Amino acid sequence: MNKIKSAGFTLVEIMIVITILVTLSAITYSIAVPNWRARSHYVASVAELNAIGNAVQLYVGTNNDYPADVSRGILPVGLGPLLQKDGMNGSWPTPPYPGAVYDYDYTDSPERIVQVSLRYCDAGDTATCKKNFPREDFVTDAWDSNSSIYYCIKGPCRAHFSQPAEHPGYCINCGNKARVY
Repeated sequence: MNKIKSAGFTLVEIMIVITILVTLSAITYSIAVPNWRARSHYVASVAELNAIGNAVQLYVGTNNDYPADVSRGILPVGLGPLLQKDGMNGSWPTPPYPGAVYDYDYTDSPERIVQVSLRYCDAGDTATCKKNFPREDFVTDAWDSNSSIYYCIKGPCRAHFSQPAEHPGYCINCGNKARVY
């Protein structure tokens, strides 16, 4: 009597293939998802900095001057209604990075600098900053509590207006090539 050979896979072969696929999926997920999350934080912060920068420029168009400088984390007077127009609730958005705050900087000394920055900790608290910095190629070991991602509105912008132009930071709108120090 001739045996008819089955053309399908055995249950053991199917289980081995499923186990391999699940293992590969778990490895891929554990590597890729943290990178996607970090990248989404960066993209969200760039979008929010752009919206805030646009609100400042609308303010200038209405008031013929820039809002006065305020402390870190405080929204300049008059920007609230303009931020509502950008889909925000009239206040600083909650930054995507834990412990971070948005900061509006305006100074006329020695040159006029107007910018909006995303700061990762309180001034002088570099230890906390190191934990909060984005995982991006532009962040180096030289970053400290005065480093930031910033949106330049006017003047020779920098990571913090009290620091030299070469201080580590990242400008998101400085021409075709972002300024990285």
